[in-house]
Amino acid sequence: MLIKNLKESASFITSNTSLRPKLAITLGSGLSSFVDQLDIDVAIPYSDIPHFAPATVAGHPGQLVIGKIQDREIAVLQGRIHFYEGHSWNQVIYPTRVLKQIGVTTLTLTNAAGGFGDSMQPGDLMVITDHINLTGYNPLIGTNHEELGPRFPDMSEVYSKTLNEKLISILKQKNIRFDTGIYCGVLGPSYETPAEIQYLKAIGGKAVGMSTVPEAIAAKHANMTVVGMSCITNLASGISPVKLDHKDVKDVAKTVESQFNSVLIDFFQSPELA
Repeated sequence: MLIKNLKESASFITSNTSLRPKLAITLGSGLSSFVDQLDIDVAIPYSDIPHFAPATVAGHPGQLVIGKIQDREIAVLQGRIHFYEGHSWNQVIYPTRVLKQIGVTTLTLTNAAGGFGDSMQPGDLMVITDHINLTGYNPLIGTNHEELGPRFPDMSEVYSKTLNEKLISILKQKNIRFDTGIYCGVLGPSYETPAEIQYLKAIGGKAVGMSTVPEAIAAKHANMTVVGMSCITNLASGISPVKLDHKDVKDVAKTVESQFNSVLIDFFQSPELA
């Protein structure tokens, strides 16, 4: 049934556009304006795509946009699905798997995250070098479909070192504040306690959020190249002097969107992605 559903979703998407993007990006909370940089061919609400679950969180419009930046064809998941919304893990990673079905080979994952690395400030960007899965679950649990990927996928380099180096060089050229580090993926929707943040810091993390990890696992399972970038929209609990609020997360993301978008425009034009 899963394979049938994926093929139906992919067929619906490809029937609505002549473009066949190899590149794709998932946009995190408050970062949806990147689609304004595209010459858009088609924008399809998730509710119109067979077997897609709707996005319900503020800051996640919930549509698939396909277009071009100059000569590069790109698919954009403008908003994502989270487990804490009440969806199943299969629904959370379903859009990622559909991207593979329509021909995507390189996936960029972005998110809004709480930062707790030394000297981090709201508005910084962080290139994700690795992740720690603290959700207590793996989205690949259950029947494995060999046509989607191997039973035991290798995770020794989830985030491409080559593409990370390219992102870093662009950030340096633009003189944008950034860090590199490990992203800790948690379930949510409650924010972390100060004690939990101290634990995450002790095990090597620098940022925390409620997404990205399951999609990265699904993408690597499908043999896609993955790159990840966090927008540090707030200092984590116990580090921030104020209470955490999702509205503030979206507001900070909005303030750095122009920088965020300029980095991605240059990144998607780089020869490493050809």
